[in-house]
Amino acid sequence: MKNYLFLFALIFTSTVCMGQEADKVLGVVLDASNDLPLESVNIVNLNQVIGTTTNKEGSFEISAKVNDTLHFSYLGFKSIKVRVTNDWLKFGSSNIKLTESALALETVTVNQLKLTGYLEVDIKQLPVINNNYRYSISGLPSAGYEAGSKGAITKIIGSIFNPADFLHRMFGKKSNELRKLKKMKEDDEIRNLLASRFDREMLTVLLQVDRVDLDEIVSQCDYSKGFIQTANDLQILDAISECYEEYKLLSRGRGKRI
Repeated sequence: MKNYLFLFALIFTSTVCMGQEADKVLGVVLDASNDLPLESVNIVNLNQVIGTTTNKEGSFEISAKVNDTLHFSYLGFKSIKVRVTNDWLKFGSSNIKLTESALALETVTVNQLKLTGYLEVDIKQLPVINNNYRYSISGLPSAGYEAGSKGAITKIIGSIFNPADFLHRMFGKKSNELRKLKKMKEDDEIRNLLASRFDREMLTVLLQVDRVDLDEIVSQCDYSKGFIQTANDLQILDAISECYEEYKLLSRGRGKRI
């Protein structure tokens, strides 16, 4: 009897261990043109909102379950999504190949200033620089909203009403995506990944919005055009997250439910 109990315990333990191992997928990311390994490829599990990168050999390991979607992105290569299958979990490592994308440089025109020596004339040739400020709103935990060149009162009033309605339209039916904001902020791997990126690709994929809507969200949250153009993806994430938290406070104050 004791032998049967021991055998049952052994089988149960082995099953649990195999189940735990099956929660991770292994792989190697290769350049499709020459099969050479790619180092530092960004990999994010879109379902669990966790990330990792490949090592020098192109290898990676990430937690995943069946039907989870992994997003692979690398500078100069086309990003792809790969669905996790039973076979992948069961049989181990898999090769993922990325294809190099053609990059076109935009033409940049540099206009030389022609100074006349007269201050009144020359000063008009200088580009206009918009100073951005942040106005605090009483009762909110953050430092407030960043404002551009409009009047302070107009901007503050707009920041209270306009973003709330816009965000409700954008995210009212996307509770899962909003929950991802918190997960993204908590995952150090994803934060490090976003801090080095400026293309907004990962944010649009995780939040399921296009680039135009993403910029519009930040703009309606009263962040300046200059901030939107120069901020990295992590700063954009924090801006959206901060705006959403303030939106929830304002909505509760007006008796709305999120």
